[in-house]
Amino acid sequence: MKFRPCIDIHQGKVKQIVGETLQADPSRVVENFVSTQSPGHFAAMYKEDGLTGGHIIMLGGGNEQAAEEALRAYPGGMQIGGGVTADNAERYLGMGASHVIVTSYIFQDGRLNREHLDRIVSKVGKDRLVIDLSCKERDGKYFVVTNQWRTFSDFEVNAANLGELAAYCDEFLIHAVDVEGKREGVQEKLAAQLAEWTTIPTTYAGGARSLEDLERFRDITGGKLDITIGSALDIFGGRLPYRDVIAYTRQGLR
Repeated sequence: MKFRPCIDIHQGKVKQIVGETLQADPSRVVENFVSTQSPGHFAAMYKEDGLTGGHIIMLGGGNEQAAEEALRAYPGGMQIGGGVTADNAERYLGMGASHVIVTSYIFQDGRLNREHLDRIVSKVGKDRLVIDLSCKERDGKYFVVTNQWRTFSDFEVNAANLGELAAYCDEFLIHAVDVEGKREGVQEKLAAQLAEWTTIPTTYAGGARSLEDLERFRDITGGKLDITIGSALDIFGGRLPYRDVIAYTRQGLR
């Protein structure tokens, strides 16, 4: 189990947001934290700490310059997502991204767009693509949600579908949208199922708030999944020490 750091950028600033509140009307967005530090500051810190495979997410338009600053500060060390398409993916890789992350580009009109999936794979290659399968629960099952997590697709997160998509990408990134940004604990059922179903590196995000949560996450996943923590970290205004998380995930000791 690795700790995967994150840099979420909204309106050019590093923020922690309750993701499902992200809407066209900025007055309705619930912000847990807004940093006075630049994206490059966090990327440089992650580089110094030797953390790899983290992600930069551009939440809406107008964040490209801030994202580029982070990529330049840690070339080859972070992935990038948010508005990535087959037309711009190579440009982000050229800026220093290790991988590009896609969701809405390949999930359109409520279903998987195989033409777009094939197109982006042909542009960047399977080994530099991460598919974001962020999902919400409905009727006891999990479905990918798109358009800033407001629109349900018909794509169920299950063993068969994960197995099929694993042939197209290097990793999965999966936010548990129902708990993301709320610091209410890990969505245990989803985490356990992902550990059982996934065959490629997979990062879970959503709800982790303490070392006890990390310990529980490791137990229920058998250490097979990596984890991202955002709002709960002290570097993002929370109470969980960033340094303690690094120490725990590296050593497995409390």
